[in-house]
Amino acid sequence: MDKKDLCPEYLCFLVYVYYDDHNPPHFHASYEGLEATFDFGGNLINGIMSTRANKLVKEWSGIHKGELEENWERARKDKSLNWIEPLR
Repeated sequence: MDKKDLCPEYLCFLVYVYYDDHNPPHFHASYEGLEATFDFGGNLINGIMSTRANKLVKEWSGIHKGELEENWERARKDKSLNWIEPLR
């Protein structure tokens, strides 16, 4: 299956949390070859992200802030992470 079948290019950014990551709580995102770190409010902490991707990440994290916080706690306890829906 082609990547476009799974994720329309304008919405396709990857989000990940590391199990052994440091505080403060945050997540990593990549989009079009750029990578950045964001807090759970969608604010850029570190890295480079296009304006378009930054807006998408902020919108997505605003919708899923509680789920991000829950997954952060799960990762700290070495538990499997829950799936978080993408933007539609």
